[in-house]
Amino acid sequence: MLQSMTGYGKCVVPFANKKIIAEIKSLNSKQIDISTRVQNIFKEKEIDIRTLISERLEHGKVDFSLYFDDAGQSDCAKINADAFRTYKESLSVLAKENGIAEPQDWFNVLLRLPDVMKTESAELTDDEWSEARKAIDGAIEQLQEFRKQEGAGLEKFFTGKLDNIAALLAEVPQYERARIDKIKARLEDNLKEIDDKIKFDPNRLEQELIFYIEKLDISEEKQRLTNHIKYFREVMANEHGQGKKLGFIAQEMGREINTLGSKSNHSEMQIIVVKMKDELEQIKEQVLNVL
Repeated sequence: MLQSMTGYGKCVVPFANKKIIAEIKSLNSKQIDISTRVQNIFKEKEIDIRTLISERLEHGKVDFSLYFDDAGQSDCAKINADAFRTYKESLSVLAKENGIAEPQDWFNVLLRLPDVMKTESAELTDDEWSEARKAIDGAIEQLQEFRKQEGAGLEKFFTGKLDNIAALLAEVPQYERARIDKIKARLEDNLKEIDDKIKFDPNRLEQELIFYIEKLDISEEKQRLTNHIKYFREVMANEHGQGKKLGFIAQEMGREINTLGSKSNHSEMQIIVVKMKDELEQIKEQVLNVL
């Protein structure tokens, strides 16, 4: 079953008189790329958190956050009185020396200056970390479930596009005979025009004509494209982490479709090839989202 690299999960775990909240979302990326935003109390566990995520998500650009819903109870902000007084005295002296009026609202000015506000973080307890782990696991599980749902949608999308390509391929045989007859007739008409000017061996001409028409034969391309479509379906159904492999199969399908176009020499067949290319391009765009 396919999984998308796009997903979202959130888990809230009650603890004492507060809640621990873990949120995680992911987008498509070839490698695992993790960005974390955790409250100060959880900073010491940031490496552990990254390890937990990377072990379970494999690929994707991941944004993760972990915090208490009442930050004020976990991180206590206090005024640094010494810094406050030092700044005020220095600014007062500078104001007098330069003939500048002192601020009317000292608090508004001083509280914005560096080190005036100090944040004292509480230490993380074992119980808090244990509950935080539950929140992290829950958020990841929700994201994985989201990925599966998105993957089911992608599988349905790919199946429809493959069916369309197969149906278009089934239209090709009806034009093959007419295509060869048209090429043969054109060559014969051209030879009749130069028959009185150039002498040629009819037997050798027939051999060359057969050789030329054989080069335009598309039986192998049709068979290979059919096999690629079948293999794409098998990989979707039976393997894990199929994104890269499906991308390679789509590339091979593109090669066969391009060869069909270059050999077609028939307007209706070229229209079919253009339609198949359009279906395949939509597959290639969405394959990038597959895990």
